Amino acid sequence: MEEDPGSGTAQVVACVAYAANGTRLPPIDFAQISDVLARDDGSFVWVGLHDPDEATMKQMQEEFGLHDLAVEDAHAAHQRPKVEAYGQSQFIAVKTAQAVHGHVQFGETHMFLGKRYLVTIRHGASLTHTPARNRCEREIAMMAYGPSFALYATLDFIVDNYLPVVQDFQRELDKLEKDVFAEDYRRQTLRDLYDLKQELTAMKMAVAPMQDVINQIQRLPAPLVRDEVRIYFRDVSDHVARVNEATDIMREMLTAAMSVNLAVVTVAQGETLKRMAGWGALLAVPTLMASWYGMNFQDMPELHGRYSYHILIGVATLVCVILYIGLRRIRWL
Repeated sequence: MEEDPGSGTAQVVACVAYAANGTRLPPIDFAQISDVLARDDGSFVWVGLHDPDEATMKQMQEEFGLHDLAVEDAHAAHQRPKVEAYGQSQFIAVKTAQAVHGHVQFGETHMFLGKRYLVTIRHGASLTHTPARNRCEREIAMMAYGPSFALYATLDFIVDNYLPVVQDFQRELDKLEKDVFAEDYRRQTLRDLYDLKQELTAMKMAVAPMQDVINQIQRLPAPLVRDEVRIYFRDVSDHVARVNEATDIMREMLTAAMSVNLAVVTVAQGETLKRMAGWGALLAVPTLMASWYGMNFQDMPELHGRYSYHILIGVATLVCVILYIGLRRIRWL
């Protein structure tokens, strides 16, 4: 059973042999793998590694007879999702995703599939495959189909781990959509929208190629993939398609949310300018009247009237009140 590498950094976290009927055989160590494969009894080996060093990869190559280029790819990591044939084995690389402290981190899982073995190599952010192995050991009849069912269980586990990440994205998007229409503008909202779109784009790059990978695996010849197992890969492909569609929809919604956020900011600025213009108009009335009668011409009869000051104050107040009511009706104030 696999151990969590976070607790103790063992490079070989699982090395298990299974009989032809799917039952688990007594424990073996890494050096005994070639002995198990040499027996013509239908048994197979499932090995799990986590960030192995060069010496471990070299030993694995000797035990399974793997191609140099495939081992080099598996050791280097940073591979694009793909399926490549190397002699009698297939090299499969997929991306993994894991939510860590509110952010998504991506890792890789590389797999070597042979007639009688499956090797899984985890790099970076990826959960232990213990749940997948436990599931296989509970379904003994399915394990009798050999490494191809173990490969299906591993890929299904990886794809299922995409779903919680997508759900976290959806919750964050719902929160940000509410912030977009908040009364007060916050620059952080736009930054959070941009960060979320970056993570969704990275998720898209990890998930989109998976559909092609699954389709290629379904077309692998027997006995690498048993005919009875091919239908299960269609289920994995369906899950990948759902995740991919959900990611596309959220990316479109994020683009719309960013546009709406900018539009809301523009509208808010326009409303502020309207209010400033409205108050400016109200202040312009007494300013105009005061400057008019401050010109000090000799022949201005209003200057000599007994009630001119009071009339001027009243007219200015009346005009301001009428203007204020009009501006309120058109929502400039």
